[in-house]
Amino acid sequence: MRRAITLAALLAAAPLTAHAAEAGLPLALKAQIDRGVAAALKANDCPSASIAVVKDGRIAYAKAYGKSRLSPPLAASNRTRYQIASISKEIVAAAALILQQDGKLSLDDKVSRWLPDLTDADKITVRQVLTHTAGYSDYWPQDYLMAPMARPTTPQAILDGWAKKPLDFKPGEDWQYSNTGYVVAGRIIEKASGQPLYAFIQQRIFTPLHITDAVDADATPLISPDAIGYERAALGPLRPSPYEGKGWLYAAGQLGLTAEDLAKWDVSLLDRTLLKPESYTAEFTPVKLNSGRDSGYALGLQVGKDNGRTFIHHGGEGSGFLAENRIYPDDKVAIVVLTNTISGSAQTDIADRLAYLVLPPKGLDPKVRALFEGLQHGKVDRSAFTENFNGYLDAKTVADYARSLGPLGEPTSFKARREGDRGGMKFHSYHIIAGGKPLDLTIYVMPDGKIEQFLIYAATS
Repeated sequence: MRRAITLAALLAAAPLTAHAAEAGLPLALKAQIDRGVAAALKANDCPSASIAVVKDGRIAYAKAYGKSRLSPPLAASNRTRYQIASISKEIVAAAALILQQDGKLSLDDKVSRWLPDLTDADKITVRQVLTHTAGYSDYWPQDYLMAPMARPTTPQAILDGWAKKPLDFKPGEDWQYSNTGYVVAGRIIEKASGQPLYAFIQQRIFTPLHITDAVDADATPLISPDAIGYERAALGPLRPSPYEGKGWLYAAGQLGLTAEDLAKWDVSLLDRTLLKPESYTAEFTPVKLNSGRDSGYALGLQVGKDNGRTFIHHGGEGSGFLAENRIYPDDKVAIVVLTNTISGSAQTDIADRLAYLVLPPKGLDPKVRALFEGLQHGKVDRSAFTENFNGYLDAKTVADYARSLGPLGEPTSFKARREGDRGGMKFHSYHIIAGGKPLDLTIYVMPDGKIEQFLIYAATS
């Protein structure tokens, strides 16, 4: 029910559908985004995507592409809702923090205060179930829907089946993703608040943030005009995915949202408008294991580094849906990508591309990027190079660069790796991903700024 974050892409030009929200990105950048999204959908044979980009703390671009359903065909729009699946967890964790602010629970409460009949409930804290360090075995680690899950269930039945088993490890000893832990958390939130989980989220989170189109996808599966989920067997055709039975999604992944509404949630995280400062500190701080090792996971959010930037993020995977939500707090940027197929990697391909386009490069001279993209098209800025390297770049070499690199399309990742000194020159190396293909670039720069070497190689990863 969750895909690990990966960084890969396959992007080039392709036709578009749907309507673009008029917002604050330059037209040229919007066009690059449109080309990249369309190419990722084509490469992954993904029916549709809905994206939102937050820049400078506001929604700067939102657009839907492709078809929310294939038969009869229906174009996706900005009002199309998708399952956000496990991205729901960051919102459920916020609900627990609100109740802590209200004095109705503490993240350091033992589970036994609320659910005493669960395995080792007197040894496990609410914080541990929210950070996947409790040891409860995951009820849905598979990337497909098993036959029993097509029938209705209840949160209590899930707890009876998985949270009363022996733990996979002692509390706090390890980190292991567990949807079961969030069912535990959901029931605790309901007991502490005296409300159904979705009703509490709607009242205390969605209404204050003006999130208006949310739906409880656990109670009512998404149907047209909302997005229909699709999947394929091996390399076969896309087919509608089966629906989860009522009760299986619950706190682990019950929310259906538009990309713009999820972006409103991201804006609240960037601006810290909903919770108290100490709650945001807790929400964004990765929990440490008993050994002192950083787990990399906070409250419903993964925390890491991407090209030197701190980012908090989570993916979502449901039956027929993949989603990606990334927040770059220091840059006031967030990226939302919602798709309606469980096959392929369109959601991460698109998110990688948007991050590359929207975030200012770190450790990368824009001139280097421009020279690379020029060579992809057989164009050489001879003023940038020394006489030696201009001699190397003869007509045959330039044609080879263009023929081999051009079809890869615009890079989706361009990262500085190493630098040093050699032969009186400055050495720089970069790692590039274009068209899903990893490349290495090595550069020597003379004291006068002229480039003596600009060589591109295939890389293994």
